[in-house]
Amino acid sequence: MKIVIDQDRCIASGQCVSAVGEVFDQRDEDGVVVLLDPTPPADLAAAVRQAAAVCPARAIRVEE
Repeated sequence: MKIVIDQDRCIASGQCVSAVGEVFDQRDEDGVVVLLDPTPPADLAAAVRQAAAVCPARAIRVEE
């Protein structure tokens, strides 16, 4: 699993951070998503997919 984010699309809703704080964070100055782990462990795969699914801006893409 590889995660790709599009910071230009991010609207800083924080849904990804709420879903998987181990993988996603937000910049202090504007709340835009920051990817902490582009290749997270398998035990976080379901949560990462959920984070991508709930992102209102579709700024997160999961590549298998």
